Amino acid sequence: MKGDGELLDLADRVASWARDGEQVEAYASRSRDTDVRVFEGDVESLSSSESEGIGVRVVAGGRQGFAYAGTLDPSVLEEVLGEARDNAAFGAVDDCYGLPVPDGVAVADLDLFRPELGQFPTARKVELALELERATRAADARVRGVETAEYGDGMSESAIVTSEGIRATARRTVCSLVAYAIAGEGSETQTGFGYSVARRPDDLDVAAAAGDAAERATRLLGARQPASRRLTVVLEPRVTASLLGIVAGAIGGDAVVKGRSMFVDRLGEAVAVGSLTLVDDPTTPEAYGATPYDAEGLATRRNVVIDGGVLRSFLHNAYTGRRAGAGSTGSAVRGGFKSTPGAGARALSLVPGDRSPEELVAAVGDGVVVQSVTGLHSGANPVSGDFSVGVEGLMVRDGALAEPVREATIASTLQRMLKDVVAIGSDLEWLPGGAAGVTVVIGDVTLSGS
Repeated sequence: MKGDGELLDLADRVASWARDGEQVEAYASRSRDTDVRVFEGDVESLSSSESEGIGVRVVAGGRQGFAYAGTLDPSVLEEVLGEARDNAAFGAVDDCYGLPVPDGVAVADLDLFRPELGQFPTARKVELALELERATRAADARVRGVETAEYGDGMSESAIVTSEGIRATARRTVCSLVAYAIAGEGSETQTGFGYSVARRPDDLDVAAAAGDAAERATRLLGARQPASRRLTVVLEPRVTASLLGIVAGAIGGDAVVKGRSMFVDRLGEAVAVGSLTLVDDPTTPEAYGATPYDAEGLATRRNVVIDGGVLRSFLHNAYTGRRAGAGSTGSAVRGGFKSTPGAGARALSLVPGDRSPEELVAAVGDGVVVQSVTGLHSGANPVSGDFSVGVEGLMVRDGALAEPVREATIASTLQRMLKDVVAIGSDLEWLPGGAAGVTVVIGDVTLSGS
């Protein structure tokens, strides 16, 4: 990929054409993605895609207009700006429309781009996926097959320039390996997945991904439906990260200003146990959602959402911040050059505790370790807080892992679960996506089985 200087020059040009009484934002981006999937020693699919373009936002007279082009050809810049102006003329008036201005927050020095990914041969990507499949099969004698083994990567760069003094660039790389193992005994089969993620291929760990997939599949062999009861649940890091993804939908400014959040009108209230602190910090270099600038060009920053159980802030972009009377928190997000900014989390995490997962399980006595959940997006509601999902995992008996279970459901509300957190582990792990995982113990949850 070319350097981001070209993107900055294009965005500079568009922003410089702003008229009196008009605000103009130019967002230019370029990305490249590869995905390799193998099955039984052969390449099942291989895709590589590139995308580039520019999005232009115009604010004038309390109206906002937006247009984009899927090209970076300089000849289209004036046309895109003209379309954005036309769209603004027909937009509804909203006094909260407006671009942000630099707010003086220091920009984090983040090294998120590995140029060697761009030179990594496609043949080596295929070989990594094949190596992963072989390693997963060999990880345990009970592994009967590999449902799929995949290699994926992405490179992206962007530039934002506005007539209000914003001028920002960002770029990052990420690559991953994912394996789905099929384990069996007799007529029974179970599946489990493992992965490795890094910013460059040399840092991917084939053995770790394969071993993780095999372990997660084999340890569920013999799983049965448990008896219904109320008990303590231990959420493994991946499950916690998924749960935080639901919470993220309730703390984003878009949901809050529209009244579609279980946290509306609760700022300053205790919404969680006193030992719980929830932070969104895109300046954390280990986070795969890390970035020095948000999608409107403001410097990202550490935002404490829940502090010692008390709801302290939401995550806002310029528009939702004005609507809420709070200002932007540097939390603008966008899907690319084809969309205007929303507001949300990039690197959400619980502040970890000081005990290992093993220590937490030993302290539970009797309960269940939840390895995976199903139906999360249909069974967890960030507006009402209702929570009911399918789970599988391992029972805990006398502080030790016991028999595997499946075909069970845990039910509660997100509000109650936040209040019933018993302990948070020390095993903070940055996962793909916008949230980190960590072991979490929650008391008094309904487990429904037989």
